[in-house]
Amino acid sequence: MVLFFRKELLASCTFANRIARVAWWTLTGQLPQRLRWWRAARAARRLPPPPQVPQITGNVAPDDICLPAHANPVVCVIVPSYGQVDYTLRCLAAIAASPPQTPFEVLLAEDCSGDPAVAALRRVANLRLVENPRNLGFLLNANEAAQRSDAEFLLFLNNDTQVQPGWLDTLVELLRQRPDADAAGSKLIYPDGRLQEAGGIIWNDGSGWNYGRLDDPARPVYNYVREVDYISGAALLVRRAAFAALGGFDPAFAPAYCEDSDLAFRLRAEGTKMLYQPRSVVLHFEGITHGTDLGTGMKAHQVTNQQRLRTRWHDTLAAEHFDPGTHILRARDRAHGKRVALVIDHYVPQPDRDAGSRTMMAFMEAFLRAGRIVKFWTDNGAYSAGYTEALQDRGIEVIYGPTGGSFESWIAENGQDIDGVLLSRPHTSGKYIAPLRHHSTARLAYYGHDLHGMRMRNQAAATSDTALAAAAEAAERQEREIWRRVDVVLYPSEDEARIAASLEPGITAHGVAAYAFADFPAPRPPPAGETILFVAGFGHPPNEDAACWLVRDILPLVRTARPHATLSIVGSNPTARVQALQGEFVRLAANVTDAELAHFYATARVAAVPLRYGAGVKLKVVEALAQGTPLVTTEIGAQGCPGLAQVIDIAGDPTAFAAAIMRLLADDTAWSQAAAAQIAYAKQHFSTEVVQKTLLAASGL
Repeated sequence: MVLFFRKELLASCTFANRIARVAWWTLTGQLPQRLRWWRAARAARRLPPPPQVPQITGNVAPDDICLPAHANPVVCVIVPSYGQVDYTLRCLAAIAASPPQTPFEVLLAEDCSGDPAVAALRRVANLRLVENPRNLGFLLNANEAAQRSDAEFLLFLNNDTQVQPGWLDTLVELLRQRPDADAAGSKLIYPDGRLQEAGGIIWNDGSGWNYGRLDDPARPVYNYVREVDYISGAALLVRRAAFAALGGFDPAFAPAYCEDSDLAFRLRAEGTKMLYQPRSVVLHFEGITHGTDLGTGMKAHQVTNQQRLRTRWHDTLAAEHFDPGTHILRARDRAHGKRVALVIDHYVPQPDRDAGSRTMMAFMEAFLRAGRIVKFWTDNGAYSAGYTEALQDRGIEVIYGPTGGSFESWIAENGQDIDGVLLSRPHTSGKYIAPLRHHSTARLAYYGHDLHGMRMRNQAAATSDTALAAAAEAAERQEREIWRRVDVVLYPSEDEARIAASLEPGITAHGVAAYAFADFPAPRPPPAGETILFVAGFGHPPNEDAACWLVRDILPLVRTARPHATLSIVGSNPTARVQALQGEFVRLAANVTDAELAHFYATARVAAVPLRYGAGVKLKVVEALAQGTPLVTTEIGAQGCPGLAQVIDIAGDPTAFAAAIMRLLADDTAWSQAAAAQIAYAKQHFSTEVVQKTLLAASGL
């Protein structure tokens, strides 16, 4: 049952009501905002509608519908109906056409409409049809139907809907992943493809918005999981136990309207949430059952029940909701009283491809665990298949593509609601500082990943590259300008933070833990074999050099004493030089999955990180520590990890490096001691709790 209809200015009102509304808006100062809404709605109507969604039209024969049969349904799909058999049959046909993997049943509760066509529904295979002997009204009919099921979940679905692929599994999966929520609802779209609702907003006067109505449902702003004020009962999944504990929909709102919003408020009062799941898409023929005229029939109860909702939840509305039409970014995310963090990076993080992405993911997840609302602006403006959805499914809004608009316009509209900004990388960050300062009062933190100028200078010295040396000077100037313009500078080690502060006295610089691990392995016996492992992302020049040095200068020394030793080079985007290293004793595995990488660590005898230049804390070092795979590295590889020399072997020349590898290949006792010490070190320095604590304390975001 759709709760509220966001009206364009003066729509669907009598002339007297229109005059009264304009007068009230003028008196209360709402008129300018109302005019902006009206212009926006008019502009939306003028846009070409999105492509029409697949839908079932025409007459559907009940004998042609066969719903799946499950002995133990996890979900009971409750379809309240009052006649309208043609729509009901198309609703059921859509369910049969897109059956979920989740075991389910469909319970159709026909509310004594007297329509003789209802008899045809008895011929739908595997449909649980309940025909009420008397009319109960929508709310009581839904409650009565809910009591007939012992499924884990109840999905209330209007009979004037048509579900789309993924409609149920995505909702169930979300609630499985989110024990803090007891209800989740779908994205509702009109038959012409335009958006009907992406969750609902309720303002502090009790009025509401079907958020995004008439807009393009593909826009990023409508496609991330978030907590909402309410979800329309047209497609709403609820844990049955929670629904039963509340006594179902409150009969005070009978026969219909606002019962779904009241349910959301009562769930929150019990300490749980209602979520919007954009992956669940449902086509809704709005107004078929009860029409759209607020002055007659069933719809007249909408006005009465809206007043009842406002009276019942007056204190909550005043404390947790915004004035109508204000702070929309916060209102749609239920962010009243919460901090909003904006993260800006060069592209959507790809944590299985590069270390910097792993860090940015760890930081955003730390913000989420701390209760922050997180927004992500991608500098390249690109959608990244799989990776964009990974952020959206975590509840992070990813702003990308032409529908995201320019950053200047976005921050001008939303800057008042941003509390803190985390900028990433020198080549990305500089251009954002001026508009951020102009349009917001947010605290600006800059995370450099490493000291780019210093790393490039070290590389230039190692390769005698004068052009690179000049580029290093330019990079350092760029870094120092950013440091001076932000509130706090962050690096993955206190050593780098001290260097930054010495180069630019007066700035605030801190080290933060950059890599987060939630789980650590138990001690295990040394693996069989003599495999040496080097893991790296080869878009980063120091890693290519390290791989070549390892194969050319170190591995031959190892194989002289250990002729069965082999090397596995594992990483993303291997260069032509790295690919050329493959041979009888050198295996290359590119762009592996997380599971495959874990297998490489578990079966390797030694992890080698032979970096000759670079800067910052290295993921491949931390990863080997956390996996408990005994590690050999250089001073460069150990940068930023205090006390690491007491835990692992650090060697600076090929002979010493090879000797350390050979010892771990041969000595099981040394291997076991190293593995245990590394895991303990990683727990102390690189747990998710440590990352969250250091990030929040250092950044102030």
